[in-house]
Amino acid sequence: MRRLLLTAAATTAAALTLAACGTTEPAADKKEKTSEAITLTDGSGKKVKLDGPATKVVATEWNVVESLVTLGVDPVGAADVKGYNTWVSAVPLKNEPKDIGTRGEPSMDTVASLSPDLVVATSDLPPAALKQLRKVAPVLEVKSADGSDQIGQMLENLDLIAKATGTTDKAETARKDFEAKVTEGKKALADADLAGTEIAFADGYVTSNQVSLRPYTDGSLIGSVNKRLGLKNAWKVKGDAAYGLGSTDVEGLTDLPKDTQFAYIGNDDDKSATPFTGVLTKNAVWKSLPFVKAGDVHRLDDGIWMFGGPGSMSAYIDSLVAALTK
Repeated sequence: MRRLLLTAAATTAAALTLAACGTTEPAADKKEKTSEAITLTDGSGKKVKLDGPATKVVATEWNVVESLVTLGVDPVGAADVKGYNTWVSAVPLKNEPKDIGTRGEPSMDTVASLSPDLVVATSDLPPAALKQLRKVAPVLEVKSADGSDQIGQMLENLDLIAKATGTTDKAETARKDFEAKVTEGKKALADADLAGTEIAFADGYVTSNQVSLRPYTDGSLIGSVNKRLGLKNAWKVKGDAAYGLGSTDVEGLTDLPKDTQFAYIGNDDDKSATPFTGVLTKNAVWKSLPFVKAGDVHRLDDGIWMFGGPGSMSAYIDSLVAALTK
């Protein structure tokens, strides 16, 4: 299960420079439900042609599964369904899609058996796998992350998938709902005199009794949302270009300001992924930290995917605001 948390960081070494931009032919924009052909330019710059809005869709990564659910499209196949149900329960599946394998290695035979009219994949998938998938069905590739504009990339991906599935009205609703949630959360924090509060969000994992921590900098999706809420990122470490994720250890936490609010999302099904209520409770450095002593460590609701879409980010805002204002 630890791989669920590590996948995003492990793939960010690849250069992710292509912008995801999609267009539809004029006829396809006239109605949400149309049988006319659709032509899109996906995140890799490739043209994707569909006979009409895709209905039998397979998704190879959790963020695009979440986008489909948000748009009211039940995927016929998805990667690591059990993991999705555990880590992305904020936007639950409404059906029982076929499990196509791991997020990094989908089973081509399983995907082919579903006879999809579209596969939605991300740029994190190896080129060889994308090439194989294109032999099975049209593939819409979206850019996984963009450290220079995470929220913009998240919404751009949602819009592109919406155009491919004829659900642009639902994408617009999701956009508006997300923006309303940001406005609501920012106001709630300001009303509680918390504007400008320094916050450090991180996840962590334990390997061979060693604790490693992953700071979410301003370049991360979580960090970008925090900034929109009027909060200040307390991390001084630098994040990677794609996901905005840094790396540190317990000693690195001593560099955080003493009035930091520390937040994380855990998972009771994987004790190694929740060290803050596990091994660190006996760690002298952790126990000595000012924000730990002050009780300013907040475990947010489980099931909010830190690399998800507007649904996960709206759930994150609700959980964070509730934790900071209680």
